[in-house]
Amino acid sequence: MSSETKLTRDEDEESVDDTKYCGMIGILLYLTASRYIKGTTHLELWYPKGTRVETIVYAGSNHAGDYVDRNSTSGVCTFIGYCLNSLFSKKQTALAISNTEVEYVSAGKAYQQALWMKQVLVDYDIKLDDIPVLCDNKGAIDLRKNPVLHSHTKHIEIRHHFLRDNV
Repeated sequence: MSSETKLTRDEDEESVDDTKYCGMIGILLYLTASRYIKGTTHLELWYPKGTRVETIVYAGSNHAGDYVDRNSTSGVCTFIGYCLNSLFSKKQTALAISNTEVEYVSAGKAYQQALWMKQVLVDYDIKLDDIPVLCDNKGAIDLRKNPVLHSHTKHIEIRHHFLRDNV
């Protein structure tokens, strides 16, 4: 499918059963992943001996990128050394009114991923002092640094202030 194709709702058609659709997509994802793993068992992640295990998390977003409901998408990728360790993107459930808000929420998700990664590495006797979370939006960074809840951000759900409360 072309990356230029825009998917929209067809209001004239019968509604799809969400449970059945999600089940079918889950099966396809499982088949795709299992075939991918089967076909790449000869590949390895390479961590050079004697180098520090440096972990870094990147946060990004797409403001109002969904053409149907105008919701934004958060994306997070985690690197250990030079290897991409995890990557995910998820549509945000709340409608964001600014790019700063979208990036702020995405940075919060990235910080959660960093905390999870830090705990996982402890299981392998690797203790990291901190894991940098990189975000390229100055407004989101400034919002994270300011401990005072701005009147312009009172509409942001409390759970998204996890970032500000923990950094």
